[in-house]
Amino acid sequence: MQPKQPMVNKVAASGLITLKLEAYWPQQPLVSFDLKDYLFMELILKEKDFRAAVKEHDFSQYQDKVLLVYCSADAIIPAWAYMLVAAAASPYASDIYQGTASEYLRDHYRQVVQSLNAEDYAGQRVVVKGCGDRDVPPAAYLEITAKLRPVARSIMFGEPCSTVPVYKQPLVRK
Repeated sequence: MQPKQPMVNKVAASGLITLKLEAYWPQQPLVSFDLKDYLFMELILKEKDFRAAVKEHDFSQYQDKVLLVYCSADAIIPAWAYMLVAAAASPYASDIYQGTASEYLRDHYRQVVQSLNAEDYAGQRVVVKGCGDRDVPPAAYLEITAKLRPVARSIMFGEPCSTVPVYKQPLVRK
């Protein structure tokens, strides 16, 4: 009978760097402001009525939140309507964005990836973590792959114990 060998965590010893995009999820809650609710017959924005509705609306409910302003109806919304909402909400909301939650998240993650220093991953084996509690937009995975490909030794998707290879730097023989 052979003596017991100590257990070795092969994942920890592999030298993989795990990049968790979920960790960059926006800190403030996202809330929506749909202009459809202020249209006459869900078609037309009447300036006088809209101004009155904006004046009556309690924008303090958006305190320290990201306000997503969009119109879910197929209507032409003049640019000044977005400006009126922004003017009323800006004392309260931490950020005001023209678009839906999915559009906001796509742009948010684009900024996150652009702010990362690719050189921190130079020559490294990177696992971009997949499954999580939040639905990170697919565009974030595209952006991070495009950013890291020129510098990373390899890029994988998933968990360190079970990855899908995405890119591997070709071996250079001398």
